Amino acid sequence: MKPRLYKYYPEDFGELKVDVLHMDLVFDVFDDRTNVKSMLRVKTLGEPVEKLELNCRDLEVRAVSCIQYEVHYKYRKADAILEVNFLDPVPPETEITVVTDTVCRPTKNILEGLYYDETPAGAPPQQITQCQQWGFQRIVPCIDDMCAKCTYRTTIIADSRYTNLITNGDVVEERHTVKPGRDKIVYDNSVTPMATYLFFLGVGTYSTFRLEFEYPDGDSFMLELLVPPESEDGPAGRALDILYDSVMWVYLFTGPEQYDPEKLAVRQKLWELVRQRDRLKYGAGAWASKGAGEAEEATEAPEATEATEAPEPAVQKLGKIRAELAKLVGSISPGYKYTGTVYREIGMQNSDFGGMENVGNTTITTNRIMPFTQITDPAFEYMIRVKVHEYYHNQNGSEVTGKSPFEIWLNEAVTVNVEEQYHAFLFGEEYQRLGRVLDLLAPGYGTFALDSGAASMPIIPDGFNDPNDLITAVTYVKAPEFVRMVETLIGKETFIRGLDNYFKKFGHSNASTGDWIEAMEEASGQPLKEMAEVWLKQTKFPVVDVTTEYDEASQNFTFRLNQRVPEGGKPWDFPFRAALVDEKGNDLAEVLERVSGKQAEITVENVAKPAFLSLNRDYSFYGKLVYDASPEELLLQVRKDSDIIGRFTAFYTLVDREKLRLLKDPEAKPTEDFVSLYYKLLNDRELLEKAGGQFLAIFESVEEEEYAHRYQALYEVKQKLLRAVAAKYSNSLLSAYRYFEEASAAKGETLKEEARVIKNRQAKNVCLGILASLDTPEVHGLIKQQFEAASCASDRLSAFAAYLDSSAPDKVDILRAFEAESKHNLVAWEAFLGVIARSSSADAVELVREMEKSEAFRIEQANDQRALYANFARNRKKSLQTEEGRRFMAEALRKLAPVNEYSTVHMLNTFADIDMMEKEYRLPLAKLLADLLADLDPEKVPSVYNRARKLLLGNSRSLGEYESEYGKNPALGPEKQKK
Repeated sequence: MKPRLYKYYPEDFGELKVDVLHMDLVFDVFDDRTNVKSMLRVKTLGEPVEKLELNCRDLEVRAVSCIQYEVHYKYRKADAILEVNFLDPVPPETEITVVTDTVCRPTKNILEGLYYDETPAGAPPQQITQCQQWGFQRIVPCIDDMCAKCTYRTTIIADSRYTNLITNGDVVEERHTVKPGRDKIVYDNSVTPMATYLFFLGVGTYSTFRLEFEYPDGDSFMLELLVPPESEDGPAGRALDILYDSVMWVYLFTGPEQYDPEKLAVRQKLWELVRQRDRLKYGAGAWASKGAGEAEEATEAPEATEATEAPEPAVQKLGKIRAELAKLVGSISPGYKYTGTVYREIGMQNSDFGGMENVGNTTITTNRIMPFTQITDPAFEYMIRVKVHEYYHNQNGSEVTGKSPFEIWLNEAVTVNVEEQYHAFLFGEEYQRLGRVLDLLAPGYGTFALDSGAASMPIIPDGFNDPNDLITAVTYVKAPEFVRMVETLIGKETFIRGLDNYFKKFGHSNASTGDWIEAMEEASGQPLKEMAEVWLKQTKFPVVDVTTEYDEASQNFTFRLNQRVPEGGKPWDFPFRAALVDEKGNDLAEVLERVSGKQAEITVENVAKPAFLSLNRDYSFYGKLVYDASPEELLLQVRKDSDIIGRFTAFYTLVDREKLRLLKDPEAKPTEDFVSLYYKLLNDRELLEKAGGQFLAIFESVEEEEYAHRYQALYEVKQKLLRAVAAKYSNSLLSAYRYFEEASAAKGETLKEEARVIKNRQAKNVCLGILASLDTPEVHGLIKQQFEAASCASDRLSAFAAYLDSSAPDKVDILRAFEAESKHNLVAWEAFLGVIARSSSADAVELVREMEKSEAFRIEQANDQRALYANFARNRKKSLQTEEGRRFMAEALRKLAPVNEYSTVHMLNTFADIDMMEKEYRLPLAKLLADLLADLDPEKVPSVYNRARKLLLGNSRSLGEYESEYGKNPALGPEKQKK
């Protein structure tokens, strides 16, 4: 029998034997348990049914019956199956109702099913659910399948002290007291049948902020924000404003005709008129800095408030605007329109995920749900993105749902595509796209790095051990890049028509990967199945060697492309976009070709000889190009290319060559060409206005594998480059710092204005980082001044990180004071831990150990895990290349594995490339993994066990050295030879 490398394979997800129709649920919630009564109504299909297997994980089963038939049941606890056997077979096409009475018990660290979240002081235990992908079976016996979409009626009975008792749907029986200390509320979710993984239940103590959302045609629903009780009105109000904008943007700027140029002006006019209407309706902004009670009053009776409080001209103006909105909106085909009466965002302090859609109830990690004073700029951007992302899941994911966990990529990739459009709407196309390219290229944790190491897995893997295995950068970055490539090949207008047809065809049902591909093929007439098969099922990515030839006589220019295909693999199909550019930066010609096969030749006829080439424009395909451009060509491209991605990749290549030269000759100094170029880019105001400080990123990496994993040496080379710039241009850098400081001082009134501020702040902190490389008392004073005077978290943390890595004599005092302050705020504590974990100082490991021992650090909290453990793991010069770092990693992995497998697996991914490291590190790292594997229980922590095993097998060189020293590892089994 062929051994199973994974617990679950595609064949484990067949057609359902019954059609799930409805669930009536009663949750009687207590502090330590919840009694659950369920009436599950199903309909048999074309064959009689003798038994029904319900998913049932870690529940206490008290009673099972069927209204229509006699049954006996068996709880196969090890299989997590409640087997309901019918004494007489149930005939085809027959409705039955299975009744269960069970008990579920919440935990602190299993962040699936019902679990305890952060409880406010003096309140009853905060309890929320997380059902992606199989959390529902931890709450109630069910058919826990993505195809089991049904309607729900849910009753919650709980402690009267809870401020909120919430689940999916609309309230049909208002909250009321049923006995002393116990309240009851009933919800009905019948408009959008939902899959089990979208179910949400929460009982907790929150401050609730409300804001009415009004469409251009006058239809409305309520936005609600549930956050910790001490939350301030200002950040909560702004969070609602941001959510409001994202919902309106989806409606106005997506949909089947979103790229119609004639209607774009109409959409923009609608956007502006909505803002005018809401200013009249609420004041200066949609929320207008009102408290929760005031906002609720205004939104519950907006017309009455306007009629009694607003001056007569304002009322008339409001009426005219509404009339114009109603007329204009009828001339466009808008995007998704929400179907519920309330759309709620709920702060969850402890979660493996940043956000989770739950049909009307989106959970977002509390540290990212509002623009707290302590929130950093990257976290602020994440907040904007996660809000529109989870909202759009109402259409792509909830109304149209994948058929199995193997379609999670589809639910996420199309949603990320829309999320990126919204981010670009606010921050600019160039900023957004460059940020994504940096995600691809980042060493160690970037998508290319993860997709090429031993931890690599396809977008659609052969199997998985836990659905959380599918929540990776492959799903959220590589898969959206595949969707983007399809969009590029067939055209944006065609793509959006195909997507619209897909939504219409599969609305309120389930769709497969094949269904989505067929929708794109039908819309475009292009064959996409073979392309999809390779991209979705094959790991890694195309590395394409490019050579060129120019024929002076014919004036023909030829590109020759050659893919490096993995052994046993297939070449990828991808869009190749390139331009021939003259010395002034004018495009002589641009090509967009679909490349199929290992080799391709593309000829541009009758064109002048270019001064440089702009290859893979806008990063048209997910992969890397290898082209031997001269330094002169690259320098010209950095200055003149109209494509910002082309400019950056040229800069990236120049810096890569400079770093490699310094690695090969440690005595060498940075070249004047590099120092001058970097300084000029830093002073290119137009460039940084578009791209922000992220354009100036210098990674601690090189492309050449022999040197790519010398982490400490790469850090030192980067510092050498920065010191060279700082030493020559220190006065000019200080001037630039002051310029960006002033430019980032103003508070952005709108999100687009805030985007401009963030870009300037990035540039300012790049200047600070360059100056910090000098490590002089004067620079220490500048850093300390920014730390003490900072008006935002990003400035303060940037300064703190620079001070921590410096030789400043009082840095320990600064550290202790900041630590004491940060412990009292969960947002600040997470950010503080992240800086400590990423530190490059000599005492970095000692500091990380100290924070782990702090009374403020809680290992069961996912935010703490990610901030300290995951960030330290990525700090590979410390975590992998020092003895004390490896010792800490081994201890932390053992501690974390039984607490949270998902976070532990992310830590383990750091070991993906140990074969590429120098010999002195390979054996101790292989031993660390082997010893860990020997201590793990594959039944209790299957994801961690199998990831450690996969990493050892995937690093065959290190494994061979380990086995030569210590012998065979029995945990690896017979698959080693197959690898």
